[in-house]
Amino acid sequence: MAIKASKQQSVRDLLRAAPENELFALASVNPDATHGIKKKAAARELWPNGAGLGDLQARLHAEGSRSVLVVLQALDTGGKDGTIKHAMSGLNPQGVRVATFKAPTPTELAHHFLWRIRRALPEPGEIVIFNRSHYEDVVVPMVRRTLPDPVIARRYQEINEFERKLLQSGTHTIKLFLHISYDEQRARLLRRLRDPARRWKFAANDIKERGHWDEYQGAYDAAITATSTEVAPWYVIPANHKWFRNWAVSHILIEALGQMQPKFPKPQLDIGKLVQQLEPDAESFGAKARRRSAAAKA
Repeated sequence: MAIKASKQQSVRDLLRAAPENELFALASVNPDATHGIKKKAAARELWPNGAGLGDLQARLHAEGSRSVLVVLQALDTGGKDGTIKHAMSGLNPQGVRVATFKAPTPTELAHHFLWRIRRALPEPGEIVIFNRSHYEDVVVPMVRRTLPDPVIARRYQEINEFERKLLQSGTHTIKLFLHISYDEQRARLLRRLRDPARRWKFAANDIKERGHWDEYQGAYDAAITATSTEVAPWYVIPANHKWFRNWAVSHILIEALGQMQPKFPKPQLDIGKLVQQLEPDAESFGAKARRRSAAAKA
């Protein structure tokens, strides 16, 4: 039975990965679900959600002591770029940064798998969005069988410890998996092929990777099960409907930043004295204007 969202219910609670019998399965989440939310209602919330997110970001930036890391994961065509463009449009570009992680370079492979991740972490007051992340370093090796299971299991533990220490240092991690169906991925790949404006996104390897759909589902099941913690839970977003995806992501971000309660600093200023200095009396202003005029005529 589909669970409907309500005004009283947290969207984070609604979409948080909930393992059954200590295991999570993407198959338990309907990628077509909208949880009773209507498209028109979601559209009406788009602007106020953006404004609310912008206000929270401004407070976080001004506070300058904590930061936010948003982890976006999805299979090919899952909608990571669209989520950044639409669900996070209320963010001020001056205080946000997007980091994209592709296949590790030889230099990156020569270091610990979290080395390149640490180099991209947010500074105090900043929001950083990972378009793919350190989770590629457990999911892809599991699918391609390039690492033994004990090494992958150890990486899960290292990730959990890494995210725990991030929170201790003031960085809050929000992990989002955009969940689409096999048929929806096919439809999106076809649109990319047929649309000249989107064709550049298509790679021949996309079809080969699609052939490993079941393996990727299993790898994400394992990764989410092992790393959805109290410190950094996973939220699995039904993403077949882009409008619902954007609605859900914007609400999750607002809830998470709202719980942080960032505040504008309260500097110790003599407001009255400063205002007086900025707003001199009319006689003083007039005298200065006459002196400037006289100097110009001389």
